[in-house]
Amino acid sequence: MTNQFDLTDDQRAIQEMAQRFTADNITPFAAEWDEKSHYPVDVWKAAGELGFGAIYVAEESGGIGLGRLEAALIMEAMAYGCPATSAYISIHNMAAWMIDRYGSADLKARYLPGLVTMEKIASYALTEPGSGSDAAALKTSARLDGDHYVLNGTKQFISGSGVNDVYVVMARTGEHKAKGITCLVVDKDTPGVSFGAPEKKLGWNASPTAQLIFEDAKVPVENRVGAEGEGFSFAMAGLDGGRLNIGACSLGGAQRCLDEAVKYTKERQQFGQPLADFQNTQFMLADMATELEAARALLYLAACKVTSGAPDKSRFSAMAKRLATDSGSNVVNNALQLFGGYGYLKDYPIERFWRDLRVHSILEGTNQVMRMIVGRDLLRQ
Repeated sequence: MTNQFDLTDDQRAIQEMAQRFTADNITPFAAEWDEKSHYPVDVWKAAGELGFGAIYVAEESGGIGLGRLEAALIMEAMAYGCPATSAYISIHNMAAWMIDRYGSADLKARYLPGLVTMEKIASYALTEPGSGSDAAALKTSARLDGDHYVLNGTKQFISGSGVNDVYVVMARTGEHKAKGITCLVVDKDTPGVSFGAPEKKLGWNASPTAQLIFEDAKVPVENRVGAEGEGFSFAMAGLDGGRLNIGACSLGGAQRCLDEAVKYTKERQQFGQPLADFQNTQFMLADMATELEAARALLYLAACKVTSGAPDKSRFSAMAKRLATDSGSNVVNNALQLFGGYGYLKDYPIERFWRDLRVHSILEGTNQVMRMIVGRDLLRQ
């Protein structure tokens, strides 16, 4: 009898492929990428060959057409090596999916072949200096002028900004707060497009973050995704998947730190015995493992709901994102405690995961906004 709460053979095969790719191409190098703020573009190209640049892009568009659970398994596996790298793959996938799902045949033909293989890498630009959680308050304007839109404004905290080739941008074309927002695809070399200096961050050093600046940047009308005024609804639809992916990145990072803590506490001796022999250590490890499995189960369930288009998919993806990112950071924090002073050193990977996972409860919608979404949905019934 098949277990409905277990992965299928195909899902296990995808998971194992992503785990092998990570062990060979990411894990051995992640500490150096963090230290040198290196953006591993060469690794993207290799990931693209496996289809990881277009996980839920339709097969007829050249993607691998998988569901959101398969995507979460890939992100979780890659975050075991480097959460920043894995999260970046998620952003690229969200941008590629948006073009595939809502773009015209012409737009898809022009952009998807490069994005699917990760020959070209995409960024997603919604957030602005004055609009974070209140995303619909964005001010970047796109004024229609003949067969072009003229863009003016600044986007903040854009992953890959200044390095990536393609920017999926949300801009204001109308007065209405949410319904006045339109989605446009902008090339890096468009005149009038420039980039701020790379931000100096606590973590996610393997993924550059910078402002994206528009000064009378002209974007052809045929680069619009969908119709005018539909952009915000695309952004919100994309975030259901993005939230699952960022939660999955927390699960992968936390699993790595739990595994490292189990190994370390068996080897490290104090008071004449391994740390693992103390009941306190065993209880801490047990709670870490339990918390992680509970968060994983909810996230996988939410992923299935998003794939099937369940009516409560947004509530579940918000719940899963909130729990997985909070639990992930908690597990990593406890792993650091079990490592003691050594956990605080860069000689061991724990502090890097501690720094990288901290931002997961902020981006793709803060965990406070996640509670807001869940609370509103409960009261709507």
